[in-house]
Amino acid sequence: MSPSPGQIPQFPAVLATAFRAAPLSPLSLSLTMFSRGIARRHPALFRRLGEYSHTRFVLDPTDLPFVIVLEPNGGAPRVTLMRGPGEGAARIAGPLAALLGLVHGAYDGDALFFSRDLVVEGDTSAALALRNAIDDSELDLSEEITRYCGPMKGPLHKFFMRIEHYSGVSLTRAQEGLAW
Repeated sequence: MSPSPGQIPQFPAVLATAFRAAPLSPLSLSLTMFSRGIARRHPALFRRLGEYSHTRFVLDPTDLPFVIVLEPNGGAPRVTLMRGPGEGAARIAGPLAALLGLVHGAYDGDALFFSRDLVVEGDTSAALALRNAIDDSELDLSEEITRYCGPMKGPLHKFFMRIEHYSGVSLTRAQEGLAW
């Protein structure tokens, strides 16, 4: 399902401003380690990329002051946050909420593309391969995060659900019949 144009939540500008001065290296390292954990638990995601398993992707959350460069590296991914446009074979741009919604199956990528809430540039076949690999893996990023939290897993999951409810941003995998 997809929202009507203009209904995709935007990252709060005040919080985005904090990222303008924040060092991106620690977050890049954390996201690389996080993505490698995902690669270990979901190896099919990276196999599904096929010929694009070594393609560099630029994910551009347009409401944040950085881009995310994803290098799958055949299942040993590297994630780098950088200011500026970044370089890659394919660029996928849209609000952070739209990008998260795609990962969690809450939004339809084709509808976002045709409504211009999502922009795809460069090698569209690479972008489509990434989208299909993510769709098939049925990732739940909040579940991936909470697996590292021991006894705090339950409370943290409830916290994510509460933020999701109040913000309208998909932080968990859409349940069958409950997608927006």
